[in-house]
Amino acid sequence: MASTGVDYASPPPDFENKGNDVIRGDFTHRKLKPRHIQLIGIGGTIGTALYVQIGRGLLNGGPASLFLAFTIWCSFILAVTVCMAEMVSYLPISSPFIRFAGRYVDDAFGVAAGYNFFVFEAALVPFEVTACNVVIHYWSDVVPAGGIIAIVLVLYLLINVLAVKWYGETEFWAALGKVLLIIGLIIYTFIVMLGGNPLGDRFGFRYWNNPGAFAELYRTGSLGRFLGWLQCLIQASFTIAGPDYVSMAAGEAENPRKVMPRAFTAVFYRLTAFFVLGSLAVGILVPYNDPEMTAAFTNNEPGAAASPYVVSMNRLNIPVLPHIVNAMVLASAFSAGNSYVYCASRSLFGLAIEGKAPKFLTRCTREGVPIYSVIVVLLIALLSFLQVSNNAAVVLNWFVSLVTASQLINFSVMCFTFIKYKKACDVQGFDRRKLPFRSWGQPYVAYYGLVGTFIMTFVGGYTVFLDDNWDVPTFLFSYTMVAVFPLLYIFWKLLKKTRWVRPEEANLHEDMEEIEEYERNYVSVPPRNAIEKGFSWLFS
Repeated sequence: MASTGVDYASPPPDFENKGNDVIRGDFTHRKLKPRHIQLIGIGGTIGTALYVQIGRGLLNGGPASLFLAFTIWCSFILAVTVCMAEMVSYLPISSPFIRFAGRYVDDAFGVAAGYNFFVFEAALVPFEVTACNVVIHYWSDVVPAGGIIAIVLVLYLLINVLAVKWYGETEFWAALGKVLLIIGLIIYTFIVMLGGNPLGDRFGFRYWNNPGAFAELYRTGSLGRFLGWLQCLIQASFTIAGPDYVSMAAGEAENPRKVMPRAFTAVFYRLTAFFVLGSLAVGILVPYNDPEMTAAFTNNEPGAAASPYVVSMNRLNIPVLPHIVNAMVLASAFSAGNSYVYCASRSLFGLAIEGKAPKFLTRCTREGVPIYSVIVVLLIALLSFLQVSNNAAVVLNWFVSLVTASQLINFSVMCFTFIKYKKACDVQGFDRRKLPFRSWGQPYVAYYGLVGTFIMTFVGGYTVFLDDNWDVPTFLFSYTMVAVFPLLYIFWKLLKKTRWVRPEEANLHEDMEEIEEYERNYVSVPPRNAIEKGFSWLFS
């Protein structure tokens, strides 16, 4: 391995000639084009949750609760997005929000944020590998689970150890398929609700009236309807993301200070459209008390069997389409797992660059891939073989449940880091008006995002506090990472004796020299053909 790698401590002899590829001190390559960046942000977020698990939200809260919850949560995601867009567009480095947390808040805070994000992403890889296995069993049980899992892991290995442009290309096409599927399903909803179906049933918003717009959960009356809406909001908070995936690709993006502002803005609006319209569509297509959907979730039926879209197709006697949806759900699960491998390895790489993880993890291949970081993530992904044993599969679900609060902690970290960053800019007289992207309404937007994401971090396991509903495992799974984050912070603070960064001391210019050098050497490569020109126009 040593003969084919690049050591972080000693630059390669042809370093100065790598113009468009490398930034000094970080030997990943800038090969991700604008279309890659935008679709990576979308691809990492759109998984089985948008097509299948969204049905569980419909069961819990009803169509109106689901639509309102997803719409409201998008406002918090907007707050997080504009915070990250400003900081990352200014300093587009590897693992940006992790390293910014250390620079602008406290070195120990950055360590806690980095390992929280790494554990979260790494734990989701075996979860998505298992999802691929389950979705394939929608058609047949001929191929054993161990074989499917092995094939998926080998594909992840190949995609992630090749040059980053191949990862970007793979994610681009997989994410494009997801986008086309959700657009197709929204169009399908519009057509069938107006009577364009084999039954000729023009049902419109019928199910908002019967059985109703709001479902009762755990309690009756207004309290029950509120708890149903709250459960939908919890689902939205774990389902809708975006800025974290876009930011993690900043260190490998071509011409990042031009590309990243557009990517953050476009990804947010596209994701909002997909999730908000998707939540509206499922409430139109299926009543929240549909027996087929309820049974599918109760019996954990494989693949898209529990998808509200597939349930509606069965209700309307529409053939073939359920298999197409299941195939795209399979592609979504595979793509999401691929994104998690990428993000987890880059977060570990970022920690290693900062000296907060073993130095060998900074080693990159000559194609700019942090090879050992990728290998560590894929070793963790071997946990997916627990699925081979049905009893052990329960352990895997427990493991994933332990880190579900981590995403909300990540969002809180991003908002709080921005607050500290803006304070440093104000104190040091740093003119934010000259930045590639300047977020609006600050610091109030950042406070809005911080309060919302911080509160939801503690709301996720609220059901254990209801009467006769106390469950020790559920409590531990919901709140373990809430306790681990401060413990990581305290551990590193005591170990390294770090101190809180004062606004006048925050280093707002670190890495800027390297980024400016890259910009001076950057040469734009024009599209080679009409297809590339079309993609460039659409995603730039």
